[in-house]
Amino acid sequence: MSTVVTDRTVLITGASKGIGRGIARVLGQHGARVAVVSRSIAGSEAVAEEIREAGGTALPLAADVSDLASMHDAAKATQQAFGGIDVLCANAGVFPSADLGEITEQEWDTVMNTNLKGTLFSVQACLPALRASEAPRIVLTSSITGPITGYPGWAHYGASKAGQLGFLRTAAIELARDGITVNAVLPGNILTEGLEGLGEDYLRKMASTIPMQRLGTVEDIAHGVLYFASPQAAYVTGQTLVIDGGQVLPE
Repeated sequence: MSTVVTDRTVLITGASKGIGRGIARVLGQHGARVAVVSRSIAGSEAVAEEIREAGGTALPLAADVSDLASMHDAAKATQQAFGGIDVLCANAGVFPSADLGEITEQEWDTVMNTNLKGTLFSVQACLPALRASEAPRIVLTSSITGPITGYPGWAHYGASKAGQLGFLRTAAIELARDGITVNAVLPGNILTEGLEGLGEDYLRKMASTIPMQRLGTVEDIAHGVLYFASPQAAYVTGQTLVIDGGQVLPE
């Protein structure tokens, strides 16, 4: 089954590292023109250069998803460079840890502003361009934490990720009239830069709790996004894809 996105323009937030970087690289490898968006222009440039070195096309941009004007600027720059936006990957997210009784108002707001309000602002900024696309897609990066599971220290993160799915279902209904599909990937434990520093013993213990006995890779998530962005997913909207190696299955 072909899932190519050749000659389609994809804007990816939080794309300088982790899952976002993986999404950017995989979609670039499959022919998409990639707008690499993060708060750091240096980080965006590094990923864009990786895509170019692999033969792809990429535009590095700096933007803050919690600032609507900033996201409008990123969307405008993408349209000027590539002629439009066909796929939005609203991936940017933060996940600080804090016990429930110790979460400060500022910490709560930081998580909600990035993970939840940032999703809204990313969609709003890209919406005019998506409406002009022949096959528009929105793909959110949520999580198993919040929608399906809980984890100590992540009450604010879990609430934001569950909130994304509430947003997704109504957005899918509203935007169906424009032919825009809205779906989400729900990663489990994924091996990213943030986990690599925890040590081999810790990573082995994490992997041992997963039926497939390994942590996921950023490419595992990216290929789920690739499906939602592909022609094969044209009639799929309001749906979620858990990519966790069976992590949520054991009692």
